[in-house]
Amino acid sequence: MKKAMLKTSLGVAVALASSQLFAAGFALNEQSISSMGTGFAGRSSSAEDASTVYGNPAGMSRLKRQQVTVGGAAVIAKTDISGAGSSPLPGETDGDMVPVVGVPMGYYVKPIDEHWSVGFGVYVPFGLVTDYGSGDAARYWGKKSHVEVITFQPTVSYAFNDKVSIGFGPTINRIKGELGSNTINPFTPGRNDGEVKIKGDDTAVGYNIGVLVQATDRTRVGLTYHSMVDYKLEGDTKINNALIGPFSGSKFDAKLKIKTPESVDLSVTHELDDQWTLYAGSTWTRWSRLKDITVNNEVPAPLAGQFGTISEEQNWHDTWAHAIGASYKVNKEWVLRTGFTVDQSPTNNTDRSPRIPTGDRKVFSLGAGWSPSEDMTIDVAYSYLWEEDTKVNLVSATKGRYQAKYENSAHGVGASLTYRF
Repeated sequence: MKKAMLKTSLGVAVALASSQLFAAGFALNEQSISSMGTGFAGRSSSAEDASTVYGNPAGMSRLKRQQVTVGGAAVIAKTDISGAGSSPLPGETDGDMVPVVGVPMGYYVKPIDEHWSVGFGVYVPFGLVTDYGSGDAARYWGKKSHVEVITFQPTVSYAFNDKVSIGFGPTINRIKGELGSNTINPFTPGRNDGEVKIKGDDTAVGYNIGVLVQATDRTRVGLTYHSMVDYKLEGDTKINNALIGPFSGSKFDAKLKIKTPESVDLSVTHELDDQWTLYAGSTWTRWSRLKDITVNNEVPAPLAGQFGTISEEQNWHDTWAHAIGASYKVNKEWVLRTGFTVDQSPTNNTDRSPRIPTGDRKVFSLGAGWSPSEDMTIDVAYSYLWEEDTKVNLVSATKGRYQAKYENSAHGVGASLTYRF
């Protein structure tokens, strides 16, 4: 039972280790709908609207009017699960473990003079929702997870001249997570399961910094650094299990340290002519920070040996994402966009679990912008993601074996409104 509880007591930590959304690991890309239309190519060099607060804070210097951008994206994921499932314990394997997820965003930018601009952003850089059914074979390895990070970013930019600008913004990041997993009833295995529920949260500070260079009359180069954020989550672990006797149903204080990784985005925007614009970009993310996860539970002395301090190796590796895109300006009112992205998964075949069933992915995107007046633009975007098939093969002395093949895909739709005044 110690191994069974180890898996579930990692709770929030393991929940942070997967996502079916549009970025590697548990990172999200949906902070800009105009960038979504080009597959996020040119994210740090475009500065199309106020969402540049996230994409590259230096890009605020290109926005000559005060403006607000608000919007959101929805992700509809699909997972086909096949294989042996769990043995010897019963359980079914099916898909739909990821419900429809909404990702909101909002930004404001105000030019002060020819050099200075200020801005503010609210967005979701990391997030995850997975929910397996009560009869699913994966319920012992991870039944339900809900984790999100909400970031508030006040920002300032400075333009040295018409060619070079810089931007900086501290980030105030609020993380919260909740996990539920089944535990095995030793007297009736596979029936009358126990349950573990874990909750935790924290607020921590990071920063974003960017540089934007107008290399030629038609070419811009952008570089953005999103810092690592160091969280110290505090919460509680609730365990219902017959093996722990009078302690069953009790809540225990839990602490967990975890770092969301830093990333570097380098991109280029090149205007071929008055109608065609090309975009390219690469993002490096330091997922190798996630080597292991340790949870400290403040449990009574009889449980300390099993549940006091629990550690699990992850051994994630750094990843690259590459994207290309293009836009076509039909007229002064309409612009059409498209893009293609390849994105590595940070997980490895040895440690992959039902909470981390993702592989390398590809994303195809379409988008459009409509400006009925100089004061307003409405952007829409659609993305289709598909992953390489991945396999999960886990063995536990108490839970037996879980074997499954995952075929993951997702549709994403988004819309935003930019108003200038």
